[in-house]
Amino acid sequence: MPDSAVMQDNDLTAEQRRAIASLYQAFNTGDPDLLDEALAKDWRDIPLAPGQQPGREGMKPMVQAFLAAIAELRITPQAVVGSRDRAAVRLVLSGRHVGEWMGVPATGRTFEIAMHEMHHLQGGRITHTWHIEDWASWREQVGAT
Repeated sequence: MPDSAVMQDNDLTAEQRRAIASLYQAFNTGDPDLLDEALAKDWRDIPLAPGQQPGREGMKPMVQAFLAAIAELRITPQAVVGSRDRAAVRLVLSGRHVGEWMGVPATGRTFEIAMHEMHHLQGGRITHTWHIEDWASWREQVGAT
């Protein structure tokens, strides 16, 4: 986790914290192979994005899709709260909209939206992720409303 992440009531192991950090670093660095360190092979992403295939391998093309549509992409954890095999993460997703995303042609505008994710971890990997992103705010910030 970046130094800016706030760790509270954390009962996560170092291995679990590394898995969570690697998930977001895959997007921040553009290296989908980091997902191998973060996600179980049969990881469940709930809900799947349109066109996303299930499992860890199904997320790898999504890293590239994000980077094609969003320049200067940053996913920054703001708070991580965990206990044993569960973690809640509050994040900020920011960047500049440079390619079609969710049917919206590139606008060149910058944005910053909130994300919230709940992870289930086993064996040092994330097995399930439930997530919510503020795409309505994104649409407003890029002028798509």
